[in-house]
Amino acid sequence: MLFHLLFALRGELSLLNVTRYITFRTAVASLTALFLVLFLGPWTIERLRRLQIGQYIREEGPQAHKAKAGTPTMGGVLILAGVLVPTLLWADLTNLKIWILVLSTLAFGAIGFADDYLKVVRKRSLGLTARRKLLAQFAVGLAVGLAVYFLAQVEPKEYSTRVVFPFFKQAVPDLGILYVVFAVLLLTLSSNAVNLTDGLDGLAIGTTLIAAAAFTGLAYVSSHFRFSEYLDLLHQPGAGEVTVFCGAMVGASMGFLWWNCYPAQVFMGDVGSLALGGALGTVAILIKQELLLFFVGGLFMIEAFSVMLQVASFRLTGKRVFRMSPLHHHFELVGWKEPQIIIRFWIVAFIFALFTLMTLKLR
Repeated sequence: MLFHLLFALRGELSLLNVTRYITFRTAVASLTALFLVLFLGPWTIERLRRLQIGQYIREEGPQAHKAKAGTPTMGGVLILAGVLVPTLLWADLTNLKIWILVLSTLAFGAIGFADDYLKVVRKRSLGLTARRKLLAQFAVGLAVGLAVYFLAQVEPKEYSTRVVFPFFKQAVPDLGILYVVFAVLLLTLSSNAVNLTDGLDGLAIGTTLIAAAAFTGLAYVSSHFRFSEYLDLLHQPGAGEVTVFCGAMVGASMGFLWWNCYPAQVFMGDVGSLALGGALGTVAILIKQELLLFFVGGLFMIEAFSVMLQVASFRLTGKRVFRMSPLHHHFELVGWKEPQIIIRFWIVAFIFALFTLMTLKLR
């Protein structure tokens, strides 16, 4: 919105020519998101507290978490505002990729909101049933997958059903209609992985900050003809606007971390974690780096697979691999302090992000 207004006025004021540069708009979107979340944070936290929207602590969770009961939750609405408002202000709204991102993020956020509402407001301890939540995630993934599939038939230079394999330059299979199934599985995994990681103060949002920063760079080089040619990436001309969205994610994550760092003043809830996971997965799809999501969000994937492994082991052998899953709870029970786990997991996430950037030249 604001971008279109300022760009139209560039003839009157030459200084406004900077708005045509993606790097400028990405930086401004990031700063807008940061200050918006910082500014709205105290009001949002107080409002959630007055409405008595407090965190519910499950009985089977670590005993140390009992002290967190009642901490305002559903703070993810603040993250959504921090991501979407700057995106709508500074991105080119004629680019369909932006609308796919906005609608996908909102849809996953709505699923999380419904889950949180049932748990916190309606006092239904488990929120949405696992089946209903999974079906809703499948529906959003199906919508994104179908959108990409049909757009690939109309605009093959902007959208594609091909999948790039890291480290193998020639391995770019075209999945065709099967890409829809692939998108459903990827988005469901991504959204749930972030949701499972959101168990310690600042852990999920700090990891999202790192992943979003990595995707900001990936989106930019994917949209730049010379960079993408040099790095042997699929050139995505319209992916430049995705950079603006990623920049907003970085700023919103940084701002929310201010309020969510240990000891947290507010939790994001499922409305935040599902929205962020869905957003990261959608970004990966739109810039054609789907499989790199497993490296960019490596820590998220480890957390998700620790739960899968724990469940599978217990059902097959009756024994647990970890003391508790997801993995961060295992380390809590081993004796690590919460701040130690958070910082060490951030370091792991940062290593994954660096490794991802290394793969660009190893293709």
